[in-house]
Amino acid sequence: MSPKETPRTSGGGTSRFAGAFTPGRIAMIVVAVLTLVFIFENTREVKIRLLIPEVTMALYLALLATALLGAACGYAFADRRRK
Repeated sequence: MSPKETPRTSGGGTSRFAGAFTPGRIAMIVVAVLTLVFIFENTREVKIRLLIPEVTMALYLALLATALLGAACGYAFADRRRK
């Protein structure tokens, strides 16, 4: 039996989630939670102007839309970099 094929024991074996929570993933979870707290704490109405039209909407919706667009751009660039 090779070292990679060691059986898991109930007492001192490795957890199947041992590699799931790396420091980088924990940091990203913390940043995501703080971003959501910041977004939903800002609920007042604001006027937003994008080029010509001006709309009045809740600030948290504008922040959430911006965060989602930023995440989509980050994912697209990361995916492009992997190829």
